[in-house]
Amino acid sequence: MTDHDEARTLRPLTLAWVSRQLSSGERIVRTEPLHGGITAEMRRLTVGTGDGGARALVLRSFVQPYFVKRGEGMLTREADALALLARTDVPALGPVAVDPTAAHCEFPSLLMTHLPGRTVLDDEGLEARVPLLARQLVAIHALRPADRPPQYQAWTTADAVVPPHGADAAAWTAATDVIRKHAPAFEGRFLHRDFHPGNVLFDLSPHSAASPRITGVVDWVQTSWGPADLDVAHCSTNLALLHGPAWGLRFAEAYEEAGGVLASAASERLYWRLLDALAFAGGVAPVVRPWQEAGRVELTTQTVEKRLDAYVISLLDALS
Repeated sequence: MTDHDEARTLRPLTLAWVSRQLSSGERIVRTEPLHGGITAEMRRLTVGTGDGGARALVLRSFVQPYFVKRGEGMLTREADALALLARTDVPALGPVAVDPTAAHCEFPSLLMTHLPGRTVLDDEGLEARVPLLARQLVAIHALRPADRPPQYQAWTTADAVVPPHGADAAAWTAATDVIRKHAPAFEGRFLHRDFHPGNVLFDLSPHSAASPRITGVVDWVQTSWGPADLDVAHCSTNLALLHGPAWGLRFAEAYEEAGGVLASAASERLYWRLLDALAFAGGVAPVVRPWQEAGRVELTTQTVEKRLDAYVISLLDALS
């Protein structure tokens, strides 16, 4: 395939817009899809430089109607977050250009720099990665931007919860009653809001296999201001569904071991943990698909639903 053919895999208007962001003598020589995302179309762009070298960029485009309508707010929020993070030690992509209203591209788009590393969803090595995830989240919560991002939004309500087929009815009734209460008071923190293993890049090259390191945190479209418990809850739920309920409970412990501060009352911790977990009750298929694409083919919808049920029960047992 020629360089010209590679470039044509981008939509014409988008290709023209991206090309205008490049330096003189640069051209797009290759594009490839990045798998694992749920809300957006992601592509890695290889850019040939004038001296014969190459560099990489990342392009996010919202193509689904639901997200196209919300693209302006979400992409502007992410671009602002990336500009902020560029002045910190949190490893994140850098913003290059944003077209949040699709004024130039076919769809709302954000062009970013590229970071090395890859997501790791395997069970193997999890014990070493969980403390790294926890320390990274503590560092994110330590940021104090002059301009706060928007207040967090809950992703479910008590009235919207539909337990998975075969779930423990009594446990789910009790869990739903917990989030029916008013949200506890909290000390606000800078939140990623979608922090989980699928949005964290690791260096797992042979020389670092025994001591993995985080090379980047991606997907900042949900950046918010809210309780640290909510970010911890979201990563905990993902770990529980990916690796088993015990790992969901373990992450909160790792976060505190790393210096993070959670709600002092068990009832408050339970509220935030269940508010996130029950948001998955509407259907786990959207998260199962990218996990299977990443190689976790054994994680069927039914398997993950059973883990969600077991995790809800374990939270009630541990924090009630």
